[in-house]
Amino acid sequence: MRHIVLTVASFGAIALSSTSAQAAPKAYPDAEAHVLDMAKKAIALRSVEGEGNQTPQVAELFKQRLIEAGWSANDIEIVPYKDTAYLIATWKGSDPSLKPLVVSAHMDVVEAKAADWQRDPFTPVVENGYLFGRGASDTKFEAVLAMESMIQLRKEGFKPKRSLVIAYSGDEETSMATSKLIAEKLKNAELVLNVDGASGTLSEETGKPLYWTWQGAEKTYIDYQIEVTNPGGHSSAPRPDNAIVQLSEVLTRIGAYKFKPELNDVTRAYWTEAAKLEADPKKAKAMRDFAANPNDPAALEVLRADPATVGRVSTTCVPTMLSGGHARNALPQRATANINCRIFPGHTREEIMAELEKVAAMPAAKFSDATGDDSTMAPASPMRPDFVDAARKAVTAAWGPVPIIPSQASGASDSMWYRAVGVPSYGASASMMKDSDEFAHGLNERISLMNIRPDLTYYLSMYKDLAGK
Repeated sequence: MRHIVLTVASFGAIALSSTSAQAAPKAYPDAEAHVLDMAKKAIALRSVEGEGNQTPQVAELFKQRLIEAGWSANDIEIVPYKDTAYLIATWKGSDPSLKPLVVSAHMDVVEAKAADWQRDPFTPVVENGYLFGRGASDTKFEAVLAMESMIQLRKEGFKPKRSLVIAYSGDEETSMATSKLIAEKLKNAELVLNVDGASGTLSEETGKPLYWTWQGAEKTYIDYQIEVTNPGGHSSAPRPDNAIVQLSEVLTRIGAYKFKPELNDVTRAYWTEAAKLEADPKKAKAMRDFAANPNDPAALEVLRADPATVGRVSTTCVPTMLSGGHARNALPQRATANINCRIFPGHTREEIMAELEKVAAMPAAKFSDATGDDSTMAPASPMRPDFVDAARKAVTAAWGPVPIIPSQASGASDSMWYRAVGVPSYGASASMMKDSDEFAHGLNERISLMNIRPDLTYYLSMYKDLAGK
């Protein structure tokens, strides 16, 4: 998971003028050169699930770079898992009583076919100030930035009090099995900085920073299957218990159902801060009113009518697949549907399935959990002052005093697994991007290289504040 596009339609001068007096971030020529070199080398490795998966080679590439920069080989672990691998590298702190700070990212990428791209997705290309290639924005470039920033910090002689742990998973884009294994191994961590999550947004017109988000919670992805079975029979002799008709009735009720609107600390802060930047007065008022009272009917009407905000209000469940019948001239013996839910933090999958069964009001409709082990319930991370303050300081140093907006994602990242074992995790990548440059998981993925210098400033600041105290 990467860039989160917020719902703010347009911005006033306050979001642009705030950076006008900002001093340029400090240059780190050697680190900047290594970022580009390592990102290109990582992108060139086809770390895609299946035969020929080169995720282990990405891990080895990073390991050798860390050893070259002063890490002991004994402090770097590459653990094979099926066709992939994960990496854990530790920079030991001076106070062993302090829990470590974990820096999380993933080394695998989504499949990309060269025939569909303008350029080979696994041949990195620098063109017009952009780095093109699969993983440029999700998320090899950011993983390299986070690693090279730590290398720069070590080069400067910094001595962390708490250990800094690089923990890069190998299958975040698919089963997340290594993500789960890493989280279990590092469940004693103090805090996780997940560089694959949230980010900043640039103006389409000026290229200047508009706002920066951090991600403190995620809705849980769950699939339920509904099945209705009948004896069937000849279509010339219709029966009242038709499986397709019964399932259709159930889906109509589920499609019309609205789950209870909810807030947590992260989403309340999101609505409050996003409202300040929203250009539409009606929507801005709805955001403020919802933050004050999530049951406000007028606010709910506005926010639920907009596809960009409806998923932030509550749990959502929607039919996504349908199958039924076995012959044109026969009564259906079976009809099934998939219901995809994005569950607001704090609810179990069993609780939501029971609520859907009640809404369905059809004993013949049998519900089952079709998700498997690829998802887990996880609470929202707290609004910890140490993280919030460190993030504001780092973003200001890198990009100027831009608005900062906490957010809750509707998708999943490695943060889910850390939160599930009780470790606060915050999606907080350094990079800024125009919405029109967002091509993660899509064709011609790219990232602007103007991010390198300010991003190094950001990570150096974050590491010093979160690991140095």
